Amino acid sequence: MTVASSAAKRYAEAVFSLGKAQDTLDAWSHDLRLLSEVVAGGQVAVYLTNPSVAMERRIEALDASLGANVQPEARNLVRMLIERNRTMLIPRIREMFDAQLLAERGIVVAEVTTAEQLTDAEQDFIRQKLERITGRQVELAMKIEPDIIGGVIVRIGDQVVDGSVRNKLEKLRSRLVAGGR
Repeated sequence: MTVASSAAKRYAEAVFSLGKAQDTLDAWSHDLRLLSEVVAGGQVAVYLTNPSVAMERRIEALDASLGANVQPEARNLVRMLIERNRTMLIPRIREMFDAQLLAERGIVVAEVTTAEQLTDAEQDFIRQKLERITGRQVELAMKIEPDIIGGVIVRIGDQVVDGSVRNKLEKLRSRLVAGGR
């Protein structure tokens, strides 16, 4: 784990702990999403990381761009990150926080890769199958990769089920090569 990832993890854990203690997990989820969007905006991100801009100016700029849309604790987090020149961690903090929130709520994320966009009915079918298999509520993260030709690749955590046509063709090719020798 890199130093930045390690730091982001510590911040995410602290935020999650605070949110759980204060029953503000949903507010934190909203605030971190908003903060990620603000710092991802090209000009704002450059301004917030510019060492020639006084720290107070950077804090004021971020406060102004947030308006009244975030809780005071989120503002404190941002101030701390600006002071420590770590605003670039905000998107990673959000990812880690979201993962903890889903785990807390018993939801597992399944990354589903298909060759083309699935209909809502097809996505519901896959979700229901995965929920039966895992025994947990499943949230789908859809990804399209035309290279797989057809079928589905599902990744949940470190488990992968590759039911793609490309994978089946590669296995067939391997058997044909092995059988020919």
